[in-house]
Amino acid sequence: MKFFEGPGMKGVEERLALNGISRRDFIKFCLAVSAAMGMGPAFAPKVAAAMADKRRPSVVYLHNAECTGCSEAVLRTVQPFIDTLVLDVLSLDYHETLMAAAGEAAEEALHKAVNDPKGFICVIEGAIPTADNGLYGKIAGKTMLQICSEIAPKAQAVIAIGACATYGGVQAAKPNPTKAMGVNDALKDLGVKAINIAGCPPNPINFIGTVVHLLTKGMPELDDKMRPVMFYGETVHDKCPRLKFFNEDKYAPSFDSEEAKNGWCLYQLGCKGPYTYNNCPTVLFNQTNWPVQAGHPCIACSEPNFWDEYSPFYEAM
Repeated sequence: MKFFEGPGMKGVEERLALNGISRRDFIKFCLAVSAAMGMGPAFAPKVAAAMADKRRPSVVYLHNAECTGCSEAVLRTVQPFIDTLVLDVLSLDYHETLMAAAGEAAEEALHKAVNDPKGFICVIEGAIPTADNGLYGKIAGKTMLQICSEIAPKAQAVIAIGACATYGGVQAAKPNPTKAMGVNDALKDLGVKAINIAGCPPNPINFIGTVVHLLTKGMPELDDKMRPVMFYGETVHDKCPRLKFFNEDKYAPSFDSEEAKNGWCLYQLGCKGPYTYNNCPTVLFNQTNWPVQAGHPCIACSEPNFWDEYSPFYEAM
């Protein structure tokens, strides 16, 4: 495909080839990202160009109160391996889980990245404890609140990834003794307006697509909850393959029923798909599956305060 050719492509192909990723896999990945962004195949060359840029954008990835599931989702995605693509097309200069450095060397890497005159993108995973000035979450002697307050306002763009970073997640569920908050709530007085990649965990394609949009077209259109409309513009219900059974009032009475096995709607078993904005049915995890297809109801994990507002998870709304 000629539109995937150019001086920058040769370099990125060589880097990816060293990690066992072929040109074909790279093109398929670019097409998948383009499709998830709602741009169609014609936009794929721009995705490739953004990833082939010789100057990889610097990323500072901060961890707060969370389970690291969002990072794990990225690392465990296959065909192609998105972790390799991320590490090759972005300059992931600080990530406490992935980086080899520790102690003073890690802190030096963070300082260098934050003060890079070319700027950086700040990605934040995890809720920020704010009670008692953030006392209940510390890294290297500083509170998570202090670290995020110092770094996020300096970034060219801030991305909050996962339910915890976007809206507080399970850490913010009642009674929330640490007063954990999402990034935008915790840092609003500093003028931080993070792009929310919601979900527990979110699909890595939504994260990569957001980065690509920032590199190629600037800030994406966001909804009233600061989520990119290109990924969170429709409900799970709208695209669910079980929708026809919902329209026919055919509901599975139990998880082990023949009706459930035959694809009947899971609404009576607690599915929150009609109230949840996400692209899970069309952008599968690992290009293979998603919860409802696997027989589990949607629990509205990309919605604010879902632990409190959408539970019990196995009862109909």
